[in-house]
Amino acid sequence: MKQLFIIYLLSFSFLFGSNIQLIKKENPDSNTTLLVIGGIHGNEPGGYFAASILATHYKITSQNLWIVPNLNEESIINNSRGINGDMNRKFSYIRPHDKDTEIIKEIKEVILSPNVSLVLNLHDGHGFYRKEDNGSIFNPNAWGQTCVIDQCQLKQNQAFGNLNQIAMEVKNNVNQKLLAKHHRFDVKNTKTKYEDEAMQLSLTYFAVTHNKPAFAIETSKNLSSLAQKVFYQLLAIEEYMKIVGISYKRDFELTIKNIEKTIQNYGVLAINNNFLLDLNNIKKILRFIPIKSRSNDFSFSHPLGKIKSSKGVYKVYIGNKLITKLKPQYFKVCQESPESFEVIIDGKSSFIKKTSKFFVSDDFKVVDIKGYRVNIIGYSSNKQKDETNVTITKEDMNKLYSIDKSNNIYRIEFYKKDEFCAMIMAEFK
Repeated sequence: MKQLFIIYLLSFSFLFGSNIQLIKKENPDSNTTLLVIGGIHGNEPGGYFAASILATHYKITSQNLWIVPNLNEESIINNSRGINGDMNRKFSYIRPHDKDTEIIKEIKEVILSPNVSLVLNLHDGHGFYRKEDNGSIFNPNAWGQTCVIDQCQLKQNQAFGNLNQIAMEVKNNVNQKLLAKHHRFDVKNTKTKYEDEAMQLSLTYFAVTHNKPAFAIETSKNLSSLAQKVFYQLLAIEEYMKIVGISYKRDFELTIKNIEKTIQNYGVLAINNNFLLDLNNIKKILRFIPIKSRSNDFSFSHPLGKIKSSKGVYKVYIGNKLITKLKPQYFKVCQESPESFEVIIDGKSSFIKKTSKFFVSDDFKVVDIKGYRVNIIGYSSNKQKDETNVTITKEDMNKLYSIDKSNNIYRIEFYKKDEFCAMIMAEFK
């Protein structure tokens, strides 16, 4: 029997407020929690892609890790610092009718949770911070490659309250693993209370004024690639995890090559629990997508997944990356449908679970199922509306209707009368 391939959604402990996504990775009897926040600025992808990798590729084996990977989601998909103004300048005061009000309210509640022991806010900043002025890129006004603190210490004897000492330890350890000498990290103390009025409005200053140890990690926007930014973000985050006693395992070696591969893995999109799309190598536009006219459920395996509807087209984003566009064909959806369908694959019978994909070398045939009809997208037959019991080869398929750019993957859709029920996919080898 040919190998079957089933795509599953990754499993997270997701907790959603009405406006933010909070991913919890917890262990029983642990009382220390690190909160990592990405995406407060939508044009700083190093931070939010690092947070998403932390959510999907790290197993926390002691203590607790909470992750908000995409705080400013609308600004992320627009690749904007802040479509409603700078969100990181709204933590001291925010206008009552500001569109970010509910997001700020919810993240404040998370930060002030008794469980939270230390807060990290992830950024990409301009240039490379240096204490001496060495030009427009290397100077004291730059933010890149820094561990940022608002002050040196919180109240005496507070756990993780020695902010300067912790930041120095992190930067010293990160600097032992640099990709290039000029990438070195330093500690930037904004001395917020006395010297920086703008930072008095920030997330980290809100945290420290409520006795929550907080740091910003700033990787440089002048690094040569997104992978480099994510590399340094993860290096620094891992150092903070060690400091708060978090043990972890990641499922990849921390190299630029592996990070590039991980960033480019966009995962899968499930629609209404009966339609699954692999977003890797997907075509730029897919047409005739069978969905409801309203109240569709879009579920991503990737924490940065987002649907944006515009003029009847559903745009699929992973972070600030537009992955594909879905042009819908509206149907009523079956309330119930079979969980699997019999398919003859290269001459052998297999039962394929709905939303799954199977591999085929030569041909396949969907076995008739009473009460349902089959539509194989890309196969054209003038003789019948129901395409069960028809032997299909790759040569029979119109590649314009393939899902992937390689023209190997095709949709098999199941209907009950005029209602859409489920989909499986055939991938030709």
